Amino acid sequence: MSTTDPQQRLEEVAKLGTEMFQRQIRSQLHPEDDGKFVAIDITSGDFEIDEDDYTAVTRLRARLPTAEVWLERAGQLTAYIMRGGR
Repeated sequence: MSTTDPQQRLEEVAKLGTEMFQRQIRSQLHPEDDGKFVAIDITSGDFEIDEDDYTAVTRLRARLPTAEVWLERAGQLTAYIMRGGR
């Protein structure tokens, strides 16, 4: 499988972003950050936090226009919950 394969690249971004969050960022968060979105640049490790995912990403990209962004949610297992059904 080529490293330019989109699925492989997505998996790499997810792995790097999750590792950065667990190893470098989570310990810097405060109880009041629980539930907020954390936008992480997987290249630099810089991040922004906000209650709104779009705002966190926008602020990060304002500082780092070429940021490769991964989103985590403080205090949650996943950033989003997908619900189906009626």
